[in-house]
Amino acid sequence: MLLRALMIVGLLLTGAAQAGEFTPNRPVRIIVPVSPGGSADVMARIMAQALTPIWGQQVVVEARTGAGGHIAGEMVARSPGDGHTILFGTIAIHAAQAMYQRLTYDPSKDLVGVLLLVEVPFVVLTHPSQPFRTLGEFIAAAKAEPGRITFGSAGNGTSTHMAGELFQLVTGAKLQHVPYRGSSQSLNDLMAGNINTMFENLPTVPPVARDGRVRPLALTATARAPQLPEVPTTAEAGTPDFVANAFFTLAAPASTPPALQQALNADMRAALAQPATNQRLVELGTTPRGLTLPEIRAYFAVESERWTKVIRAADLRVD
Repeated sequence: MLLRALMIVGLLLTGAAQAGEFTPNRPVRIIVPVSPGGSADVMARIMAQALTPIWGQQVVVEARTGAGGHIAGEMVARSPGDGHTILFGTIAIHAAQAMYQRLTYDPSKDLVGVLLLVEVPFVVLTHPSQPFRTLGEFIAAAKAEPGRITFGSAGNGTSTHMAGELFQLVTGAKLQHVPYRGSSQSLNDLMAGNINTMFENLPTVPPVARDGRVRPLALTATARAPQLPEVPTTAEAGTPDFVANAFFTLAAPASTPPALQQALNADMRAALAQPATNQRLVELGTTPRGLTLPEIRAYFAVESERWTKVIRAADLRVD
């Protein structure tokens, strides 16, 4: 794990620009589109802590929930492009906007990614009271009684929702989706037994799995996670086509001048490359990325195409 973290730090440092010219004159806000307590909130706070000394101003994290993240997305998109208001971006905002029929802004045009922070696998979770103990048993139960088994998510179009939709397309199982205003709310309801299952981001799972409040069935990655060494991958569990990652970003209003976008990217990549910051993210079970601005745009294009296909295949619509 330490060697892996050092390799990632080296890649981030290679080709990364020197710290940019952004000199904020007041606190910088990172707007998180889901409720506090989930993996997005944790990662945003890690980056806020790393960026504060770089910018010489406090970086604060604020939650603005609702509409699958688009309340926060539109708020940031309409903010001045001066670097002081940053969005913690998600699949819902950057790659699953096709689900929403009446957005009053265009995330692909009104926001610009300035950092690809991390990629994160999902963990297929169930409440311990459920009779299925393996991924195969879960799929069989869902097929036997279509629509009976519920799965919670952080909201329509969020990564934890899209993972559930991809699971259904790959396996032919039929589940009932229950959206919340963040993964923490969904996970709390799962632990309380109010919903049956969830496709949660890895970082928040190990503590509640160790004390038996949830039962992990499989990890949607190509290799097992050190944080959950006993949990098989989906391939090991017999469903090799169900491999997926969430991704998280930092984004700014599209009105942000190109030079300032470059400065933000340089500063954020420098923060991400700090060994302590990088290691904290790796220990959560994420893969830090970084990337230049052109690479981020290309990444968004690929992910948007991928998840739009899922949205259309599942005929997902939110008015």
